[in-house]
Amino acid sequence: MTTTSRAPVLSSTYWRSTREPRYALLFAFPLFILYQVLIALQPAGPRGIWRNGADVLLQQLFISIAGSRGPLLFLIALNVAGGWLIARDIQRHPGKLKRRFFWLMLAEASVLALLVGVAVGSLTNQLVRPPTGLMIGLPEGAGLSTRLMLAIGAGLYEELLFRVLLVGALALLARKVFVLRPVVAGSVAAIIGALAFAAFHYIGAGADRLELYSFVFRTLGGLFFSALFLLRGFGIAAWTHALYDILVMVVKT
Repeated sequence: MTTTSRAPVLSSTYWRSTREPRYALLFAFPLFILYQVLIALQPAGPRGIWRNGADVLLQQLFISIAGSRGPLLFLIALNVAGGWLIARDIQRHPGKLKRRFFWLMLAEASVLALLVGVAVGSLTNQLVRPPTGLMIGLPEGAGLSTRLMLAIGAGLYEELLFRVLLVGALALLARKVFVLRPVVAGSVAAIIGALAFAAFHYIGAGADRLELYSFVFRTLGGLFFSALFLLRGFGIAAWTHALYDILVMVVKT
């Protein structure tokens, strides 16, 4: 069999396999480790240690159940759930993982991270008059490690909260309860999830100032990431979001 005849098969295998837990969750795992390391290195300020808002919200759910042990229970639950999903997926798809797939996923996420800023920014500029300066919700005097931690946390926990839990649940509800076609169900879930994602940035300590431009930008960004999650899975969405925020919060700041 020639190389050219194998190419479509390999391409199809890559797009299908990398959406599944054994690739998507393992690909996202380094973000989880790096975020936890950076959290441990953060100096405590007057309001404590800065964390990603979605991470804090998810932890609060566990704190309401287990009190002071809530954060530890949250981390244990994440690892147990992730490990179970990976193990089950590997049992269903026996065989060695293809290491080149992880490199291809990183390349794909890098390209998409560049694309999201250009595409969403250009579309927002067409819809709303851009302000003279766009405020980014960063702690005053935030150092490099803090900005990197917040960027990685956004990619990891905002995708977990708004895409996996919210958009995923809404899409499932729309299909099973309202019997909508998958495309329609995904579209409805993506729109609701995008609006919730945008609104989230204006709530709580360290929230951004509410402006029409930033709200439209984040809503369109939420639509992009929702579509990316539905089409390409959690791993690609998390890395794309994290790399985009690193470009904005670390490289350009």
